[in-house]
Amino acid sequence: MGSREFYPVVRPYDSGFLDVGGGEEIYWEVCGNPDGKPAVFLHGGPGGGLLPDHRRFFDPSAYRIVLFDQRGCGNSRPHASDPSVSLERNTTPHLVADMERLREHLGVDRWLVFGGSWGSTLALAYAQAHPGRVTELVLRGVYLVRPADEAWVFAPGGASRLFPAEWAAFRDAIPPAERDDLIAAYGRRIGHRDPAVRMPAARAWIGWELAANTLLPVPPPELDDSLVLAFARITHHYISAGGFLPPGGLLAGVDRIRHVPAVIVNGRYDMKTPPDQAWELHRAWPEAEFHIVEDAGHGGSEPGIRHRLIEATDAFRP
Repeated sequence: MGSREFYPVVRPYDSGFLDVGGGEEIYWEVCGNPDGKPAVFLHGGPGGGLLPDHRRFFDPSAYRIVLFDQRGCGNSRPHASDPSVSLERNTTPHLVADMERLREHLGVDRWLVFGGSWGSTLALAYAQAHPGRVTELVLRGVYLVRPADEAWVFAPGGASRLFPAEWAAFRDAIPPAERDDLIAAYGRRIGHRDPAVRMPAARAWIGWELAANTLLPVPPPELDDSLVLAFARITHHYISAGGFLPPGGLLAGVDRIRHVPAVIVNGRYDMKTPPDQAWELHRAWPEAEFHIVEDAGHGGSEPGIRHRLIEATDAFRP
């Protein structure tokens, strides 16, 4: 199978900030064809923010591509790097409501929803809340945020066995007496008023978050303190609350979206969101097209993953 390359770099033709209430604004941008088929891209994390390559999964001559930074990260404001910024209104239902507000603001009736990793979680939550507004779903690295999924990443015996040195750095940033609940211990430190406490904890948290993102190891990106702290605060906030998902989780809501054409893509060696999550979603939703990419991990830009995602958006374009 040949590997589809990204579409050429495209720049936004429109952008702005949308007031979503409570003193918060989300940054949004639109690129591609102003008269094209609407599609919205949902970034990961949560708290990861947008990257230029996120625009390149779509044919810019065919799609009106909408992207936005979720609350507290990227260019949205206030930024979660400020420890005084409350995350109380930063939950999955708030993000779903933000998407609806943005859709209405941009005059979009229905749109294709594309999400990877945490973005797949938000895509499923949005589609189940507003199935009539979704034309298709493209999901990569499915993340269901069940207790077992969290244990794989944050408890001994899961990904820790495959990345022992990286796990040791994550674990050893916490005193032995507190290691029975690493998530809670990190929460106490990431939220600490003293930067000498919170920044080492935030960097250790993000170091583990980024340790298994690709099939082959790559050097970690250079991130400044503001990005690290915002990412760590937001990610920890969601993980410690089970993703703010409804009772029964996302599998329980599949019947509401069964009619929506969908493509599910997961790397065989995805160590962040192992393929059992995508498989369980497909078992509940056999109508969705399902692909395991044999030579891939978690990264959306890995050749086999990228190929399947662009193949999907090409298949759904007008």
